[in-house]
Amino acid sequence: MDSAKELAGLLGATGYLTDDALATVGFLALRLGRPLLLEGEPGTGKTALAEALAEGLDVPLIRLQCYEGIDASQALYDWDFPRQILHLRALETAQGSGVEDIADVEKSLFDERFLVARPVLRALRESPAVLLVDEIDRADDEFEAFLLEVLSTYQVTIPELGTVSASPPPLVVLTSNRTRELHDALKRRCLYHWIDHPSLERELAIVRGRAPEVSESLAEQVVTLVQRLRIEADLLKPPGVAETLDWARALHTLGTAELDVESASATLGAAVKYREDADRVRASLDRMLAR
Repeated sequence: MDSAKELAGLLGATGYLTDDALATVGFLALRLGRPLLLEGEPGTGKTALAEALAEGLDVPLIRLQCYEGIDASQALYDWDFPRQILHLRALETAQGSGVEDIADVEKSLFDERFLVARPVLRALRESPAVLLVDEIDRADDEFEAFLLEVLSTYQVTIPELGTVSASPPPLVVLTSNRTRELHDALKRRCLYHWIDHPSLERELAIVRGRAPEVSESLAEQVVTLVQRLRIEADLLKPPGVAETLDWARALHTLGTAELDVESASATLGAAVKYREDADRVRASLDRMLAR
């Protein structure tokens, strides 16, 4: 990978259309071996970028979905306790009631075959890979500190087996919907980019590429309406690109050739997910479609 333009072309071949700024920061993350922190509203394509990077680079995508209460063991590794118990019983049966060497038995319980590798450990072992740490803002401070330590060295130590290190390190993509502020230490470790909703022209190009069955005129009408909803409707959850695609496909499936108040209202559930938002949009469809 020699340039941001080349990366943009590689992502475009997967169907992910990027602007110059995002292509540049993605290229730098690859060349410098730095994690990439993406923030933005839900539906702006943060997770999709990681998926496109893995597809374009032809490497595994390993996803760690964060949630409240996640801890290091759920991200790193665990031991298969039921299989360890079966192994211990098998040893007891084979050796009779007396076990000759307790230390050997204990050691055998923590053999590689009983290790359950979670996403972070898998990424270190399988690199080159893309490690997607999705919605890091939903995790707590302790988990953030653990992740920072891993990203500083790209290695972890399993007391029973030794140290696992990645060379080259995986490309780490962290996403955040900014439900809380991340700590400065983690941000300093990463290259940062805020992803906005795409411009009308780029969103229309995305719909053309991802939903070619939708007519040119219908795609343009849907994208134009979605753009107005984001700016003017003051919604709790503005529709993202995924909702734009769903709405266009829904209208096409119903045989809609021209977007009007009736067809837009009937299919609004493809784009708007809160009742308050739906009421607000239906009240303004006449005005927005008349422009």
